[in-house]
Amino acid sequence: MPEPALTQIHKINEITVVEFGPRCKHIDEPVVELTSREVMDAVATASPPKVALDLSHTEFFGSSFIEVLFRAWNRLQHKPGGQMALIGLAPYCREVLEITHLDKLWPIYDTRDAAIQAMKSA
Repeated sequence: MPEPALTQIHKINEITVVEFGPRCKHIDEPVVELTSREVMDAVATASPPKVALDLSHTEFFGSSFIEVLFRAWNRLQHKPGGQMALIGLAPYCREVLEITHLDKLWPIYDTRDAAIQAMKSA
């Protein structure tokens, strides 16, 4: 039986949701290499350009994943109405973004529903 995909892409109320699955518990270098293309493809094809990254299964990510987040956000910023949000961050991941002040760039929501509602109305 094949392993489940690392990410799944969903379209919910015109928002593209990139869901990082259980195999993304620790987004270390090998996982970053496998998921960065999926994230950037989702960003490139999102119409409207509103992307939420659901990290509910993730307990750890490092600087290489933060670089992917930044590149995705930067690409969305160059599109009219471009938005990016993060969903379901574990305490460690949230703390990393707060220490680096990146939580000021990217809205963080506890649930997918909260993110969808906020992005839909923005």
